[in-house]
Amino acid sequence: MSAFKTLDDLPDDLTGKRVLVRVDLNVPMAGASVTDDTRLRALLPTVLELSDKGSIVLLLSHFGRPKGETRPDMSTAQLVRPLTRLAGRSVRFVEDCQGPQAERAITTMLPGNIGILENTRFHAGEEQNDAELARGMAALGDFYVNDAFSTAHRAHSSTEGIAHLLPSYAGRTMEAELGALEKALGNPGRPVAAVVGGAKVSTKLAVLGHLVSKVDHLIIGGGMANTFLAARGVAVGKSLCEHDLTGEAEAIFERAEAAGCTIHLPYDVVVAKEFAPNPPSLRTCNVHEVAPDEMILDVGPAAVEALADAIKNCRTLVWNGPLGAFETPPFDAATVALARIAAALTQDGSLISVAGGGDTVAALNHAGVAADFTFVSTAGGAFLEWMEGRALPGVAALSR
Repeated sequence: MSAFKTLDDLPDDLTGKRVLVRVDLNVPMAGASVTDDTRLRALLPTVLELSDKGSIVLLLSHFGRPKGETRPDMSTAQLVRPLTRLAGRSVRFVEDCQGPQAERAITTMLPGNIGILENTRFHAGEEQNDAELARGMAALGDFYVNDAFSTAHRAHSSTEGIAHLLPSYAGRTMEAELGALEKALGNPGRPVAAVVGGAKVSTKLAVLGHLVSKVDHLIIGGGMANTFLAARGVAVGKSLCEHDLTGEAEAIFERAEAAGCTIHLPYDVVVAKEFAPNPPSLRTCNVHEVAPDEMILDVGPAAVEALADAIKNCRTLVWNGPLGAFETPPFDAATVALARIAAALTQDGSLISVAGGGDTVAALNHAGVAADFTFVSTAGGAFLEWMEGRALPGVAALSR
């Protein structure tokens, strides 16, 4: 039995029952069109299942950062048309997410209807987890479903407060996400490897500190790796490096050693004198041969091969962040190569692979393997906080 209720625990007959579903409609837009509809597609299984069971489905979400002001450019009304198209059924707009205006609109809805409520952040109380606002939202529904893992790290009225006021359940996407995370770090098959990349150590110190006690292999890439190399006395030239954090890096080496976790740093690297696509000064060298006017921009091919060997011996992989400056070719090579190896091992059935974070999703899409991982989380902040071992308020509020 899971630690939280799912849609399977709802009554079989939901005809005419109002179900408030917290989703994440915060999608990137250009004019009136959605440029990435991943989050909209993610909410379809829950919304269509509830609609098919005859409930009145009411979608709660924030959109942008209006900070308590009513701003037409941040109205969730813009998502009615894109969602109608994806769902293949009509979706209507409700002008508020609480209060008499919302109540009146909802009384005209029929079983199976879907409505998008106005931006929860048009109310200043949303981000303060205001109890009065949570009560106003809860008054509109009979049941509450949270299907937005990506906002679960925030204790807001629509993610946490409301869950204490109505019978609460995890939606299908939230359920899949929490199941995958449990397999990856909660109770994983060993050995476990984690790939942590990205530009700065400062943003991921808590993650690295937590992971060394949880995983057997910690693979550090991206600009972060330079700080760890510098801590080991390697001259990194003009590379992105947080020299003031080498002490913290040293402490993580010590914790890893005590916990029996192997930290993997690159021993060959791809360098250039300038950061540009395919620069003329491009070369691959041993990590100890970086010139003072060069910068490390990717992990080298020999290191990728060694990392692939480490992953081949693991049963579980957690991935957050690219190994190099992957947006600029050819500094995407290491990330693409390792991602393809992890995807192949996953498809063979020998590896459970869970990845998350915006850059990571973009990198896996770029490598063409996002669909081949066991699970790819669209959450950024929530995924990172989960990797830090922190309790997520939106998830905790759903506990039985």
